[in-house]
Amino acid sequence: MKIIEFNIDRYDEVLALWRQTPGVCVREADSREAIERYLLRNPGLSFLAEVAGRIVGCALSGHDGRRGYVQHVAVEASHRRQGIAQTLVSRCLAALKQEGIAKAHLEVLAENFEGGAFWRRRGWARREDTKRYSIVLTDNPNA
Repeated sequence: MKIIEFNIDRYDEVLALWRQTPGVCVREADSREAIERYLLRNPGLSFLAEVAGRIVGCALSGHDGRRGYVQHVAVEASHRRQGIAQTLVSRCLAALKQEGIAKAHLEVLAENFEGGAFWRRRGWARREDTKRYSIVLTDNPNA
């Protein structure tokens, strides 16, 4: 396995991985254009796992200048339980720390029990003191 920086040239492979991964919700915000903008805004912070030239894992990360965010961590089913997700996330967190970011957040869909368990086993704490609110700024409810 090789860990590489997420380059937009690999977008189609990554999108296919996200679409086949339970617990990853693909939205308009995951379009090629939006992901390219995200990668340009957050260079060197998102990573892919490659096996025999094929993408088998992905983790996005970025920051707003004070807090980091880890998003869309996915590993192909046939390659799970090999430490790939942990390796990808570790690379993301190290890159965020190098940027001066001291705390990172992530979101897990409420019904993604497997994902929640994965994060808890790795020391992430579910917060009960906040609730996330969102507003859609376009006509597309899947933004």
